[in-house]
Amino acid sequence: MEQFPQIALVVTAIFVLMSIPMAIAVGVRRTKTGISLLHGEDENLLRLMRAHGNFIEYVPLALLALAGAEIAGTPSWLVAACGGVLLFARLVHYFSLSTSVNGKGRAVGAALTTLAMLVLALAILWQLWIYS
Repeated sequence: MEQFPQIALVVTAIFVLMSIPMAIAVGVRRTKTGISLLHGEDENLLRLMRAHGNFIEYVPLALLALAGAEIAGTPSWLVAACGGVLLFARLVHYFSLSTSVNGKGRAVGAALTTLAMLVLALAILWQLWIYS
């Protein structure tokens, strides 16, 4: 059997499951307000849209880095740790942004996402360098 990036696949599945309620929350808010495009003047809708949008902007690249690091041979513990940090970071960021524009969780989530992505990128480059 081929070796698949199992950690990245599990984390990907979790992120996909996380994105569904986010999209539903936007749809429910749109139904309640009757706003079918953009956000009108509804601040709650805007926050939900940006929380979901930010998730969709960052998560795909983070998952590519996670899978790339795992495929490149990064130790499983480091891949799993980065996956856990990403999951935690995106949850904190989403809940903070979806409830308040100035939440501290937003900054914490963004910083942890950036840190995990940096570690994964460096891990990929390290693996490529040591095996070249």
